[in-house]
Amino acid sequence: MSTRSERVRRVGWWTILGVASLLTVMCVCLVFAAIRNDSAISSQLGTATATVDSVAFDRTIIHFETPDGIVHSPANGVLYPDGLAAGQLVRIEYDASDPELARVAGRSAALTLLPLGSFVFFTWLVAGPGLWWIRRQTRRAAASAVA
Repeated sequence: MSTRSERVRRVGWWTILGVASLLTVMCVCLVFAAIRNDSAISSQLGTATATVDSVAFDRTIIHFETPDGIVHSPANGVLYPDGLAAGQLVRIEYDASDPELARVAGRSAALTLLPLGSFVFFTWLVAGPGLWWIRRQTRRAAASAVA
């Protein structure tokens, strides 16, 4: 067995494992962040009617007025914006101590479970066979070196 091919297989195996693990950890962190945001909103709940200003791939920008008369437009957009369109009026819930944290009323972190769970599933669906193939090649090379 050549040292170079063994090293390439080892690096490939660790790279695939590392990337798949990193993506999994990131998805789990996103779920916990969504739960934390929902908890913050629920602990000091404020409600308002917001106008959707723009809808883009990465965020949906809204603006709404709080009871003190200040108009807020969260820089990071609204949480759980699926199905919104520009110009639409929508009920939102926000953290009264931090109006920058707002979500569409009636939606929660549970909406993140399906897309993130699917992403993790498909990540390992791709990584698993790759890891298996590299391990098989390593064992085959070791067996042929012994023989």
